[in-house]
Amino acid sequence: MNSSRCAACKHLRRRCPSDCIFSPYFPSNNPRRFAYVHKIYGASNVGKILQDLPVNCRAEAANSLYYEAYCRIKDPVYGCVGMISILHQQIYNAQCQLARIQAEIAALNTQSQQNEPQQYQHEHLGNTSAPIILPDQNGGSNSTSFYDLSTWFD
Repeated sequence: MNSSRCAACKHLRRRCPSDCIFSPYFPSNNPRRFAYVHKIYGASNVGKILQDLPVNCRAEAANSLYYEAYCRIKDPVYGCVGMISILHQQIYNAQCQLARIQAEIAALNTQSQQNEPQQYQHEHLGNTSAPIILPDQNGGSNSTSFYDLSTWFD
């Protein structure tokens, strides 16, 4: 037995030729990597896929085959699509949270802008009895506006 055999040749219990298509992508120190790929795709199909690709694309293809096989073994129903769905859900949740926070910031900015003229009036003009009415964002004359964020996102 030659210890320089790649993981694929060890798994298939064969001699590893010097021009083995698997050896650059399935090293002997990681036998599980080829075992996953072999279980899902089969050695012949993987060999054909790698052979049909240009040499500069083979490493990326082998990594992709391994990841897809790994996900399929861990989650036989959804495979890597399950992981993609989880990531899409996390992105959606983060976007919703960002929108809520931006709305809160806008509401606080509006509220602070409405309070500034009143503070200026009390500090610089003295205490006058005439109220200052500021327009809200919709063109009305409410001095305060409140955003109910619970109705924005269901």
